[in-house]
Amino acid sequence: MKEARLMQGNEACAEGAIAAGVRFFAGYPITPSTEVAETMAKLLPQHGGKFVQMEDEIASFGAVLGASLAGMKAMDATSGPGFSLKQELIGYAACAEIPAVLVDVQRVGPSTGQPTATSQGDVMQARWGTHGDHPMIALAPWTVRETFDATVMAVNYAERFRTPVILLMDETVGHLRENVELPDGDEIYVYPRRKPKKTRAEGYEPYAPDTDLVPNVADFGLGYHIHVTGLIHDETGFPSGSPDVTTASIDRLHQKIEIARDEITHFDEFFMDDAEYAVVAFGGTARTAYESVLSARKQGMHVGMIRLMTIWPFADKEISSAAEKVKGLLVPELNYGQLVHEVERAAAGKCAVKSLTKYNKEIFTPEEIVSALNDLTGGAR
Repeated sequence: MKEARLMQGNEACAEGAIAAGVRFFAGYPITPSTEVAETMAKLLPQHGGKFVQMEDEIASFGAVLGASLAGMKAMDATSGPGFSLKQELIGYAACAEIPAVLVDVQRVGPSTGQPTATSQGDVMQARWGTHGDHPMIALAPWTVRETFDATVMAVNYAERFRTPVILLMDETVGHLRENVELPDGDEIYVYPRRKPKKTRAEGYEPYAPDTDLVPNVADFGLGYHIHVTGLIHDETGFPSGSPDVTTASIDRLHQKIEIARDEITHFDEFFMDDAEYAVVAFGGTARTAYESVLSARKQGMHVGMIRLMTIWPFADKEISSAAEKVKGLLVPELNYGQLVHEVERAAAGKCAVKSLTKYNKEIFTPEEIVSALNDLTGGAR
């Protein structure tokens, strides 16, 4: 029998990164994510890895991208203000197809906001923070154990699709402590770094897509000629001003994620078989929402719940399907209202969608969500 460990969400994130093969971390301390860096500083030397505290948030993610290009699985962790500063390099990683994981333990903003106060205000920044057209993968765990699993998943997705991946945590989960049993190493699937399938003599081109539309870019130092740039480039890696190359390049960045959307989209459904109304929630708020749904059902309300783990790509099909079955959806979130607009878009008028927001440093109480459900249902039982 495995030994249960009392562990914080941020600590589980670091443990998951190590298990997934991360061997380089560059970061700059910022609450409420600092424990991720602290734990990585302790664990990485024990596994032959390197921890570097950089001079600022921008340099941190730059170092992560450099380490990744040299063949290391790499990660950074931050909160809202640092997340904002890293956006240019996130876009660079998306365009240059550099695998990297960025953990964002959200806190109240804008600007410095309320340090160490829980929030879910970076939902849209995770998707649209950097300029231009590009896809994004963002995962939001709701338990300490799932934080471990989601971190492993984030590293695997970064490596598989050669893209930056956001672990969109919130302070509630980051600082939550729970007893967890972590899996053994042989129980964890780890996606390996992609390797070239051609030699230079065979005509290797670093950005030629494989059958899954992802290129097998060689690590620096292996003897391959590689040009990496944030400019739109052709399969050689060198910049191209061609309209056709530009269209094909941006299309492929999206399509390599889109063709795997069903696999990437993770969610849970609770009590949806007889639901007339449903709550859509994620992260720490989903914990309160679940208790609220249990309470509402005890009061005779036919309420279900959809818990989103994958925030981006958004669960369009799943929300659309739910909207066809229920009369209304309630979206509680710790911000001014962000995810609700995606729910409204996916629901496409098939049912009512109600927003419930909170941004005063405090989490929802079950009573607040039950009260909003009563408003949505009109007190129907």
